[in-house]
Amino acid sequence: MANEERSNRMNKNNEELNEELSEDNIEETQESAEVEEEETLEDKLKEQTDKYMRLYAEFDNFQKRTQREKDMRYGDAIIDAVAEMLAIGDNLERALKTEVESEDAVKLKEGVEMVLKQFNDSIQKLGVKPIEAEGEQFDPNLHNAVMHIEDETIDDNTVVEELMKGYIYKDNRVVRHSMVKVAN
Repeated sequence: MANEERSNRMNKNNEELNEELSEDNIEETQESAEVEEEETLEDKLKEQTDKYMRLYAEFDNFQKRTQREKDMRYGDAIIDAVAEMLAIGDNLERALKTEVESEDAVKLKEGVEMVLKQFNDSIQKLGVKPIEAEGEQFDPNLHNAVMHIEDETIDDNTVVEELMKGYIYKDNRVVRHSMVKVAN
């Protein structure tokens, strides 16, 4: 019986030790699981933050691109419309160059001057302005040379006369090239 009691006590002690070890293992496992879960959550947070930042940058680039495209289309529309109306301005300028003698014709010429000024003011409000040509160096991006003259007193490639006024939109897009006479 003593052996049995001793055996029972040993079994009981073993069970208690096993229980304690199991509880310690469970606690360690839980702590380990919590640490792993925390690391996993941090990784997921980093991943989501990265996705958000990339999406934000992509959206910002999209907004900038669409604004540039919108501005470009707006500029194209203005250039097309003004290019069609430039013939009107040219005709008004030609009308002002005619010599008039009668009082009625002088008044009519004054009216044409006012209309031409209003026309020029309107296109300038849209960002279109005349290209400076006479006395400037010939620039194939702005000028269209239709005549050449030989004159030793004038520097080479200098515009000596503007035959038809050219226009530029916002300092970088040509609406119409200036037709010019260039010295060689």
